[in-house]
Amino acid sequence: MTDLSSAHGLAHRMAELARASAAPRSVANVLSDVTATARELIPGTDTAGILLVGRGGKYESLAGTSEVPHQLDELQMRFNEGPCVQAAVDDLLVRTDDFRKEDRWPSYAPACVAVGVLSGLSVKLYTAERTAGALNLFSFTPNAFDTDDETIAAILAAHAAAAILASRHGEQLESALSTRDRIGQAKGIIMERYGVDDVRAFEMLKQISQDSNTRLADVAQRVIDTRNS
Repeated sequence: MTDLSSAHGLAHRMAELARASAAPRSVANVLSDVTATARELIPGTDTAGILLVGRGGKYESLAGTSEVPHQLDELQMRFNEGPCVQAAVDDLLVRTDDFRKEDRWPSYAPACVAVGVLSGLSVKLYTAERTAGALNLFSFTPNAFDTDDETIAAILAAHAAAAILASRHGEQLESALSTRDRIGQAKGIIMERYGVDDVRAFEMLKQISQDSNTRLADVAQRVIDTRNS
């Protein structure tokens, strides 16, 4: 059970985490801070990690504070069952007080016990349309988590989700800027080569894209490649 008597101390630690999440750091570092903070703020947590599940069963096991979360993620994806997958895809929160008595996951629960994990807490991450995720906390003792721990885990999961979404937004923005630059270069080449203006050069690129059923950015890259070849 987490001692919430020091509300100021808890709020201060959350504020530190929020500032760290907002700084220009890699998403991997932010997620590692989240799982490390889970161990710090939720005493029952012996190890923690983050599972992302994409379409087609592709998954990423991230920010584990030990190898155990990665091992358990792999087992869940192999068995297609378990609390982390369930929280990532369906439920908002999944808590297991004792895997020795757990019958929801007949293959996964015994595997947890075999590696010494007896209880767990998984909280959904709101990531993106094509990817589901969960923050996963594990304990080597039974009945390690309570409702206060669920609340703190939900806040930490929100930090993790924000970091993932911010990272993807940055990647999309970088991709969009790269595409814009390529199209601009291609237009300049066409204008110089064929003596047309900016508007006509862009229309030519669009026409080739439509006729060949090829992405406009790819057509632009091909034009750039003809200049460099």
